[in-house]
Amino acid sequence: MIVVSAPAHPVVRLTLLRLTRIAPRVTRMVAGGPDVARLDPGPFTDSYIRLVFPRPGVRYPDDLDMRRICADLPRSAWPRTRTYTIRALDPVAAELTIDFYDHGRPGLTPSWLAGLRPGDPVLLREPRGLYRPGRTADWHLLAGDAVALPAIAVTLESMPPGMRARVIVEVADPADEQPLPTVADADIRWIHSARGDDLPTAVRDLTFDPGLVQAFVHGEGRAIRALRRHLLEERGVHRDLLSISGYWRRGLNDEQWREWKAGPAGRY
Repeated sequence: MIVVSAPAHPVVRLTLLRLTRIAPRVTRMVAGGPDVARLDPGPFTDSYIRLVFPRPGVRYPDDLDMRRICADLPRSAWPRTRTYTIRALDPVAAELTIDFYDHGRPGLTPSWLAGLRPGDPVLLREPRGLYRPGRTADWHLLAGDAVALPAIAVTLESMPPGMRARVIVEVADPADEQPLPTVADADIRWIHSARGDDLPTAVRDLTFDPGLVQAFVHGEGRAIRALRRHLLEERGVHRDLLSISGYWRRGLNDEQWREWKAGPAGRY
């Protein structure tokens, strides 16, 4: 009898190269190393990784194989994770770039970033993604807040000349705006909200172009919940052409937000 074991899921190990503050609330991290070759974002423009934070005092397998860890250790001993969009991946330079938005409150990632120095390890799980702009749509809607900005930026960079895009990005104030280079036919609008709750109004007030629209709409959970119904029921966006989810929710950390979305209240 041939026994086939389940595939291992070892953590990708990179090294911090540099940290740069690119906006008042955004820190850019560049990490590198041979393991960058293991990172394949595929065709997606919303590819993300999960940073892995081992818990102090817990002994893990040398390869940090998450399959083994989840099978052999209680949940309370599992490493904590935080999810972030890949802003750039350069296989030639062997560099991975991630942008971190500072919500202005204590947390796992802000504390980690504050103590991070060049040469320190950066542990993460391999990328996943779901969205890319297709050519069958007549035009594209990209709407999100500062947390969704990296995916919107990557999407605009990937668009070919002439592809039509209407873009709405919500940030706290003009200082948080970033250059969004693209060769697409893109109409980019920045809106400013200290509370971060003006995105639904801006999308509702938008005059849609004629033709078939593909939409990428991501941001704070409550805002996205309001927009999901609006886009599907009032605007008639095709469900299979709508990428929409709450990347985060005010008042919840990453684990709490994932648990909430997995429960009955999060099924919307």
